[in-house]
Amino acid sequence: MPTISSRSPTARPEAAPAGTCLRECPDCGLFLRLPALDRGTVARCPRCAAVLRRHRTDPQGRALAFAVTGLLLLALATQMPFLSLDIAGRAQATVLLSGPEALEGQGLWELALVVLATTVIVPLAKLLCLAWVLVGLRLRRPPRHLSAVFRWVERLTPWAMVEVFMLGLFVAYTKLVDLAHVELGAAVYALGGLMLAMAAADAVLDHEQIWEAIARRTAQASPPAPPSAGGPGHPGLRRIGCHTCGLVCRAPEAAPCPRCGGRLHARKPHPLSRTWALVIAATILYIPANLLPVMTVINFGQGAPDTILSGVEELAAAGMWPLAALVFFASITVPVLKLASLVWLLISTGRGQATRLRERTLLFRIVDAVGRWSMIDVFMVSILTAIVRLGAIASVVPGPGVLAFCAVVILTMLAAETFDPRLMWDVAARRDGTGREAA
Repeated sequence: MPTISSRSPTARPEAAPAGTCLRECPDCGLFLRLPALDRGTVARCPRCAAVLRRHRTDPQGRALAFAVTGLLLLALATQMPFLSLDIAGRAQATVLLSGPEALEGQGLWELALVVLATTVIVPLAKLLCLAWVLVGLRLRRPPRHLSAVFRWVERLTPWAMVEVFMLGLFVAYTKLVDLAHVELGAAVYALGGLMLAMAAADAVLDHEQIWEAIARRTAQASPPAPPSAGGPGHPGLRRIGCHTCGLVCRAPEAAPCPRCGGRLHARKPHPLSRTWALVIAATILYIPANLLPVMTVINFGQGAPDTILSGVEELAAAGMWPLAALVFFASITVPVLKLASLVWLLISTGRGQATRLRERTLLFRIVDAVGRWSMIDVFMVSILTAIVRLGAIASVVPGPGVLAFCAVVILTMLAAETFDPRLMWDVAARRDGTGREAA
């Protein structure tokens, strides 16, 4: 493994006692020595209860099978019929890519790019990268770039939204059945299988085991680095846990991680200012997202623009209370609560508040997990715009509100990604004089 030079300090993995590995909790910054885990067990942080590792059975073989299955299903979903509609004797059929094409034809190319990326491009890239890494680890001489490819698997995961798209399809279907006769194509079932395959691949994948395998196999394929002077006491070095692969190193700030190649930072760069900027921008855009129409439904020459709230009211008036509640929660409640939660986390962290740390950390995890589900309305508008294109008989025209709402969802996701919850625990550690390490 690379060592530290006295003239040019670089990152060096920090050793741990035999049978253990040193890790930093990504949520509270506590350094811990994890023992060897039995299969199926979970290691949690004793301070904030964050999951540090889940030990899986055969994570490489099963994850590869699910990744290949997902690629095949995605290929089928893009080539087979998606939805067909029949109204007043006129029929309209679509494929999966019809939604982005229809949005681009309406002049909303930005929205078309987001829909195409989150439903096709990102899932395809994630599955290809995952399959490439798992196949590469089985080769006699694994490629040296496997660590860079697996980094992309980590980065792309939040932006692959097949399951959110399926929920948006369900909402669109309930709106269409009152308008015309609708048939589900084979692509819908392929997408359902893709959703399950991607969820299963994530469930069986042991990221730490994959990173260890990459480090072990690529180290065997590469000549060992020559020894050099220096040690843990070298000036400018500090203990840093890699945010991507979890390796703990003695390294200067912004040095490359010796295992995954990512930049090492003790804390995310400028977390409060960057998060504040994204939250303020999202709050400003949330106003037109709710006031402007997201779409206009024209039925036999008549129609009125719908906002997000009026769409919920229509579902409730039709007796679809569970679906109305779901859309209201995902499209109105979640963005408001997410923005309010981020503002509270930013203010409490900026003021140095050191109370209710576990509750605030749990709130951050919830905010980070649920934000993507607000894309339901965006996907619903995309599907309706693609299939309801029968001129004066029936058509759906997207409005400017859906573009503003899509921007709100993306900005809040980025805001949660830039915020560093470890800052909250740093304040408490400075106040009570405790360290950040546990045996």
